[in-house]
Amino acid sequence: MASNKVTFTLDAETVHRIEDAAEILAKPKSQIVREAVADYHGRIGRLSESERQRMLKIFDTLVPLIPARPQREVDDELKEIRRARRSGGRLSRSGKLK
Repeated sequence: MASNKVTFTLDAETVHRIEDAAEILAKPKSQIVREAVADYHGRIGRLSESERQRMLKIFDTLVPLIPARPQREVDDELKEIRRARRSGGRLSRSGKLK
């Protein structure tokens, strides 16, 4: 693998973390950075564990709020919505357009 020398400006805490990881793992700092970038790149588009937990908590909160309705009632409402879309509007329960 060909190497390119690059320059980045990092805060002191990040530099300390790189140095600390390099010492603990007995690896060169450049390898620590390469592995960290590869790991980060591999997670692009994926949820972090904290994001996943937050979304699961929201899901668990919202699912019980979904009203249990008979399938026949749901099917009838969907038919009404489709009919209304074709005719330009939907009547409310009071008989007025929404």
